[in-house]
Amino acid sequence: MTKRIVVLSLVICLAVTGVLFAQGASEAEEAKDLKLVLLVKSLGNGFFEAVADGGEEAAAELGNVESIYMGPSASTAEGQIDIIESLIAQRVDGIAISANDRDALIPVTKKAMNAGIKVISFDSGISVGGRIIDLAPSDEELIGRQQVQLIAELTGYKGKVGIVSATSQATNQNSWIEWMKQEIQKPEYADMELVDVVYGDDAADKSYREAVGLMQKYPDLAGIISPTTIGVLAAAKAIEDEGKKGIVQLTGLGLPSEMQYYVENGTCGQMALWNPIDLGYTSTFILEALVTGAVEGKEGDVIQVGRMGTVTVGKDGSSIMGTPFVFNAENIATYAAMF
Repeated sequence: MTKRIVVLSLVICLAVTGVLFAQGASEAEEAKDLKLVLLVKSLGNGFFEAVADGGEEAAAELGNVESIYMGPSASTAEGQIDIIESLIAQRVDGIAISANDRDALIPVTKKAMNAGIKVISFDSGISVGGRIIDLAPSDEELIGRQQVQLIAELTGYKGKVGIVSATSQATNQNSWIEWMKQEIQKPEYADMELVDVVYGDDAADKSYREAVGLMQKYPDLAGIISPTTIGVLAAAKAIEDEGKKGIVQLTGLGLPSEMQYYVENGTCGQMALWNPIDLGYTSTFILEALVTGAVEGKEGDVIQVGRMGTVTVGKDGSSIMGTPFVFNAENIATYAAMF
């Protein structure tokens, strides 16, 4: 009897040990998850909360990542520096940073990299030397060409088009406009004409007046492009006030929260801007590739980034996510709640 009890006890002990071992193995398995941090400019910002959603989406697809969302209470370099110091102590695997100051963070991010942490920047970059890769939402050519493509779809590839820009000295706006001029030379736009560029100086009242002036100067105007969030909002109001909704089409670069009304009522058929979800998603894929050694972040490296395709590392670690996201009546309400 005693022998049987001893054997039974042994079996129970082994079984319990097996369960404990299995639990320990499971915990060890979980511990192997890469800790990748999305460090944003500040908390409580809908744009960056959408970035966090993208990080979670990427982590779910990758399967070996824990996506951690962090940021200071206020948009300061000091707040981000304090967080990075704590992340170094915690020995996280990677940090993707939307920087409050492109130069002030360099000493602490260098310290993080020296500690073996992979550091990249996104959206708002860190200067060369303070990160491995800098992910920009898009580039000037993609933005400019896309603006023409969007207005062409709205006008049926026909008619006169004007541009309401920001300031005449704005280097990004001017570069986008040059790419628009190149794009519209393609054969598919043979029935379209870029007739004028006006400048609203990124002031709502002046942008409104310039948009009205365009419609008065060209009574047969088919469309307006305004690659500035202030300008596109002002142009939408001008089109409505002039009774030109459905006659003069509108596209540009706009904030969903500001443009929801005009997109849903058809004044602005579609517009574009960088999608914060895609930024968080792409940044997480890049970090995972760096941490696992799939890439080193050298010029010419091609990184697989899930549903976003690939990102190629350029000179000084610069990289481009892709063409800006297009907002229309079907999706704008979702994004208007975010930013």
